[in-house]
This record gives sequence, structure tokens and C-alpha cells, in this order.
Amino acid sequence: MRFGKTSIIYLFPVIILSIISCNAPTPLDPAQKNLIPKPVSVSSTGKSFTLKADTKIYINGSTMLKSVGDYLSEKFSTATGFDLLVESGDQAPASGIYLIVDSTSNNHNPEGYELSVSEDLIKISSPTEAGIFYGIQTLRQLLPPEIEMPGLQNTEWKIPTGTIVDYPAYAWRGTMLDVARHFFSVEDVKRYIDLASYYKINIMHLHLSDDQGWRIEIKSWPNLTTHGGSTAVGGGKGGFFTQEQYINIIEYAKTRFITIIPEIDLPGHINAALASYGELNGGTIVPEEGKVTPVVAPDLGSKSRPTKLYTGIAVGWSTLRVEKEVSFRFTEDVIREISAITPGPYFHIGGDEAAATKKEDYITFINRFKGIVKNNNKIMIGWDEIAQAAIDSSIITQHWSSAKHAEMAVEKGSKLIMSPAKKAYLDMSYDSTSKLGLHWAAYIEVDSAYKWNLSTHIKSIDRFSILGIEAPLWSETISNMDELEYLAFPRLPGYAEIGWSPETGRGWDEYKVRLGNHGQYMRAMGIDFYRSKLVPWRD
Repeated sequence: MRFGKTSIIYLFPVIILSIISCNAPTPLDPAQKNLIPKPVSVSSTGKSFTLKADTKIYINGSTMLKSVGDYLSEKFSTATGFDLLVESGDQAPASGIYLIVDSTSNNHNPEGYELSVSEDLIKISSPTEAGIFYGIQTLRQLLPPEIEMPGLQNTEWKIPTGTIVDYPAYAWRGTMLDVARHFFSVEDVKRYIDLASYYKINIMHLHLSDDQGWRIEIKSWPNLTTHGGSTAVGGGKGGFFTQEQYINIIEYAKTRFITIIPEIDLPGHINAALASYGELNGGTIVPEEGKVTPVVAPDLGSKSRPTKLYTGIAVGWSTLRVEKEVSFRFTEDVIREISAITPGPYFHIGGDEAAATKKEDYITFINRFKGIVKNNNKIMIGWDEIAQAAIDSSIITQHWSSAKHAEMAVEKGSKLIMSPAKKAYLDMSYDSTSKLGLHWAAYIEVDSAYKWNLSTHIKSIDRFSILGIEAPLWSETISNMDELEYLAFPRLPGYAEIGWSPETGRGWDEYKVRLGNHGQYMRAMGIDFYRSKLVPWRD
């Protein structure tokens, strides 16, 4: 292109302005960043703190806080190349990063935190170490997305100055991983824990048994894993966690402030156990692929035989038999062994889709399970069908299907975990073109996953009765981490925000912009997420 003299005269001021703009400092505003979940309040002062090689992390608190400080140093070291030292300090330093557990904090929520950033000092304070940890997740999102890259990055590490005051709307912010239909290894589960904790998720529910596989070692019933855990949906290789591996997962989750909840699905979804021990079987016939065969009359005599292993995805056809006392001896042993190695307060007994169990038998089962769980010093959780039994305020109900059952549970004093399948099931396909997932409940695009509130989803149930949200990921159609991540992301961050952020002040139109910007962070972490056309992704 050729310019005449007049063109050059008009172009010269533009060049000068461009040079001035490039040299001028750019105010950094945390309100414009890619924060998910959205904080309660954000104020900005328009300047920045620069993370450098000589920045130190100071801690004022317990031994656990030292491990949180080490976690922060480790998270920053790979991309920056900095070896940030962690030291104890009774007072705030003049410069650096200061983590303090402060019981006198104005933020009385035990998971709340205050993050203040000046040009010289970053301070994160909270009544608990968990709050400090959540403040660190926000701090990670205030840095450029390169901070999450797996190798050394050549960039300036600037953090916008200002103050963030934040705390969760709900105490229960969870996700569930089904390791029964397809098995996921210890390292897979740990990666999912890491990704979930980044969004302040604090519950990881493991679905450890189903018709297709038994995934947790029970020393008093060893065939459950050696035989019942040997296959998966589609006939592929199975697998299971030894008790030592399960404990290792729990210990790892603790460092991310996540509580592990074990689920053994009873009295239905039980074929892996029936195939392992014939004495548990009372006449169940394994259906052919794609078919559901009704349960025949129980054979309670000497002819009880193990069922065949099952690799299909039909539901509602297997059951324990209430007439067999061995059903309860089995249940007591399983709950006892798992409870003994689970420090968290909860035990999930399933209770869903027990179509092959007579209603009166089902109620008997749930009532007896309640006593067994209580005797092992755990709080029982069950899917919403358990509301038909004699539950009370000591039981937690997980709503997934029936609003009527949810209402019944609340009337009996039970608190609710909200996991409505039409909104919160991570295994549902995004749309009709999705290769992964199912759609028996709904197609759940990213906007549909986000545009609902816990407190108004069932209009007859008030907020006081709701503990929070849990997004289940069933594994009929997934067998590896790439597939898991594709279904979980980017919907899981939205579910995390529904559980953490106030309902007022957030909405799809502004959230999709934050999510689009936030895609850079997910890519940096190597998350194989679904690039919804409804989200303005920033590349």
C-alpha cells in the first residue's frame, strides 16, 4: 500500500498515540478477571503486585497451614521457575504473601476468606485452613493463565491489587464419580480431585459398586473384587481399589479439603455381589444386552447359584432378598469395613432404582440399613427413593428424580442434596451430536446446566432444607480421563458457582463471558473440555 503526504500527516498522530498507549500502565481490575466461582464482593485499586523469584510465603497458623503454604509454592513453581520459600511469621511482613488463620476474622463462615492485594503484599486470612485454601484458588485465577502451564513460562507474573471478600452460599458443593460401570485408577481420581478443588468443590462422592463391577476391597468377602470387579460395561477390563489405595485417595483429598463419601448401592444395583457369592442370590436372572428381565420367584434352597457377570447398562433388575438373613450379614460386613477406613462422617447406601424389590421389602431394607450405618457412627445418605422408609432428621436425602420423594423427605425432617438429573447430571449429552453421554433425562447444554437455582428448583422446598449441590458423573459411556473431562467441563465450574456464589448478582449473560475468558486456564491445565458454541471462548 502507498501513502501520500496527506495520509502520512493523518497517520502520524495515530502512531504516536499507539506508542503512548503501549507504554502506559494498564490498570488491572479483579472484577474483570476470570473468577469462577464468582466472589461475594470485589474492590479494585487499579495497580498490581508482581510475583518475583525472591517473594516469600509467610504463614501464621497450624501445621496444616504449613502444608497449604507448600501447596501454594508448588503450584507457582512449575510455570515461574521460582522456588518460593515458606516461613512462619507472627506478624504480617512488609512484602510477600501472608497466610493467616484468624479466628477473630469478620468473615465468620468457616470456609470464607479475605484476599487483599497491595503493590507489596498479598494477604489471605480466614477462620480456617480451608478458607485459606479457597483463597489460594482465587489467587491462582488472578494470575495470567500461563501460571497453570506444565512447563516454564516467560512472562511477568502480575496480580491486580484490591480486596476480595468471599464465602460460600451452601456448605455442600460436590461431585460424584461412578467408578463401577467403568473403573478409574487412583491417579485418575486424584486428578479429578485436583480439578474439582480448583473450583472450591468440597465433596467427592465415589459410586463404588453396581451391577457391572465391585470396586472396593472387602476383606471378609474377597470374591467381591477378585470376581465381581473383573469386568466393566462393554466387557472391558475391570479393576478395584485395595483398602490401602482407598485410604490413599482419602488422604490426598484431605490436602484439597475434600471429603470422600463412599457409596455401596443397596438393595438393587447389586449384581456384581450376586455374581461373586451365590448365597446372596435369590433368583435374579441377568438380562440380555438391551433387555430387562423381571426377577423370578426366589430360590431360597440349596440351588442358589451365582449370577453371571453383567456388562450392559440396563437398570432395576437385580436385588438382595429380604428373606435371606445373609443379605444383612453381608451388608453389615461391607459397611463396617468401609466405615472403619473412612474418616468422613457419611456413608451412602444408594437405594435408587430398586424396581425388582417389593415395596414392603424395600422399606424393610432401608430401615435396617439405617440402623447398620448408625451403629458404625456414620450419617446415612440415600437417593430420594429412601423417603418411602422411616427416615428422619438424622438421614440425608439426595434428590435426583422425584420431587414428590424430595418433599416427603423434607416433611420427615431430612435435609436435601440437590442433584436433579435434568439439570445436574454430568453424564447427560450436551446435544444430539454428542458422542459421549446419555440423554434419558435431558440434553444439558452449558447454559441449561447453569440457569437454575437450588432454592427455587422445587418450589415447595425452602432453602433451609437444602444442604447444597452435587453433580453426579455416571460412567456408562466413558472409560478414560479425556472422556471424563469432556463431560465434566465446562459444566462442573458452573455447578460449583451455583453452590458457592450468591444467587443475586450472577447470571448466564455475564457468566458465559467469564467462562469464555476462563477457557484459557482450562487449556493451560490440559483439560479436554467441550467448546460449547454458546460460550464466547477467548483464545
